[in-house]
Amino acid sequence: MMASNLATQYRDLTPAKALDKKTLNQMAWRSLFLQGSFNYERMQAAGWLYGIIPGLKKVHTNKEDLSLSMQHNLEFFNTHPFLVTFVMGIILSLEQEKADLATIRAVRVAAMGPLGGIGDAIFWFTLVPIAAGISANLALDGSIAGPIVFLLMFNVVQFGVRYWLMHWSYDLGTKAIEAITRNAKEFTRAASILGILVVGALTSLYGGTTIALTIPNGESPIVLQTILDGILPKLIPLGLTLGLYWLIKNKNWSAVKCIGLLLVLGLVGGFLGIF
Repeated sequence: MMASNLATQYRDLTPAKALDKKTLNQMAWRSLFLQGSFNYERMQAAGWLYGIIPGLKKVHTNKEDLSLSMQHNLEFFNTHPFLVTFVMGIILSLEQEKADLATIRAVRVAAMGPLGGIGDAIFWFTLVPIAAGISANLALDGSIAGPIVFLLMFNVVQFGVRYWLMHWSYDLGTKAIEAITRNAKEFTRAASILGILVVGALTSLYGGTTIALTIPNGESPIVLQTILDGILPKLIPLGLTLGLYWLIKNKNWSAVKCIGLLLVLGLVGGFLGIF
């Protein structure tokens, strides 16, 4: 591997000056391109180096040290794309202090690991359902503001998190790892539970599938949907949701297959007058 051919320490061991806010903000902006050259050998390594290189140029005025830093920052890297600036801030603080390369590598691996579960819990399980629920209600009412509100809510939060983590983790240095991982499991579980509750609420509020079948009964036909509502309102959307959950968990169905199944059920059911 390339790492075995690298030196273990920089030539110039004099700590560099603290990075200015403009450089930190520039790296936060560049973090948007983290997965621009994603590959299965080193994952996000090229995007990581592209994002962090403005800081490295300020820290390493010695060209050989800059080259060495760029080489080891091209090693395997993979973390949550919205939380990557957390790792950037920590690594830049170590590069600024001219720490030995083994320490920088170890910290980079330790910092990138826990962020996957935390990021998924925050963004995909919590933020997206909340933003989608609010914007979907607007869209169902025929308002063009629906998709605009969704994009604004999601991007304002994720941009804010990127910039805040960049400055916060850089100021804390390696202490930031302990701060964010101390209760990582509990935090991830709490955020996941909140996301599940939100998804359940959305199923109840916006699940619109109903049964259109009726049983002839003279002048007062029996409407099956009315009977189902008397048993449990939104019973059909709940059944569909639980059915999809079972297929995903026990049959390893993908989200695409589930969407395809719902599409077929909707078309066939609508054609036959069931839904």
